[in-house]
Amino acid sequence: MTAKHQFSHRKVLPVLVFGILLVAGCGASTQAAVNVPNAKIDAPLAAKKGEQIAVFSGGCFWGVEAVFEHVKGVNNVWSGYAGGSAVTANYEIVSSGLTDHAESVKVSFDPSKVTYGQLLKVFFSVAHDPTQLNRQGPDSGTQYRSAIFYTSPEQQRIASSYIVQMTAAKTFPAKIVTQLNPLKAFYIAEGYHQDFARLNPSHPYIVHHDLPKVQNLKRQFPQWYVAKY
Repeated sequence: MTAKHQFSHRKVLPVLVFGILLVAGCGASTQAAVNVPNAKIDAPLAAKKGEQIAVFSGGCFWGVEAVFEHVKGVNNVWSGYAGGSAVTANYEIVSSGLTDHAESVKVSFDPSKVTYGQLLKVFFSVAHDPTQLNRQGPDSGTQYRSAIFYTSPEQQRIASSYIVQMTAAKTFPAKIVTQLNPLKAFYIAEGYHQDFARLNPSHPYIVHHDLPKVQNLKRQFPQWYVAKY
């Protein structure tokens, strides 16, 4: 049983369980950002304003959502589930580790302001550790796996080549285990998971585990960072 699964029934009342959250919650432990290269293969910035969707999985959705909410060109981010069926797209069921779902975030972005390759750079460098297999930090299970759910052949090509590029460059000391799968469906998570870091900035778990990711984004990519809250 993972730390997060033990905690799941208490998560709906986060403000009442600060002590528990500090040692049992979701997401990876605090770590420094990793310097990753720019993607050699990427889409150019679009000539006109538009909207595209990217879906990433990298452990608990709280921290990944918080990171992408602060990226220039991102319009909105939702926490949810990807990889499984509608029947099992429920937090308690997903937390069992017995579904095909991964905790994921859906990112709506303007391709005239940020490219998909730049989002991937943020994902691999500050949002999570892509070398941890079916886990992030203290939490284990396939629901915490590193995965990219591409929404187009172009996204598949960019993400696949980027992983090959970083593998060849030995960007990470261990093997990149990020899965690359087509997005079949994205299911938005329960309301209390949405904007959790924004709504609970002083929450001990957010302070210790997720806000440092946002600070890494600000420090490493000041040109992309937006102070939304």
